[in-house]
Amino acid sequence: MAVASVSKITAASPTSFDAAISEGLLRAGKTLRGITGLYVLDQKASVVDGKIAEYRITMEVTFILEG
Repeated sequence: MAVASVSKITAASPTSFDAAISEGLLRAGKTLRGITGLYVLDQKASVVDGKIAEYRITMEVTFILEG
């Protein structure tokens, strides 16, 4: 039987929401082992001079606890 935990991650990208999600997952993978899924909770963007300057996401990352 496996036991999982969920960690909330916030990430940003100047390119797109997809890039922000990928960056968040890549960074989480450096610290968390056994990631099995993610759920995007929120998407926001900062605007400068009428253009999107940064895409921001908040997501939950699920991973299996070891031991």
